[in-house]
Amino acid sequence: MAPTCENCFIRRRAEKRPGSLIARVWRWHTGWCPGWKAYQKSLAEEKRPDNATDL
Repeated sequence: MAPTCENCFIRRRAEKRPGSLIARVWRWHTGWCPGWKAYQKSLAEEKRPDNATDL
């Protein structure tokens, strides 16, 4: 199952109001959420050039 972070309601609210309580909860949540870490990894892989190799 792919992470749904890109379309997450809480994430969108946190981005609209970065100083709000929900934004602080969101930042805390991203520190331990395995879905967020998988989402970040997938973004990094998308940006990686095609000719890059894993070490």
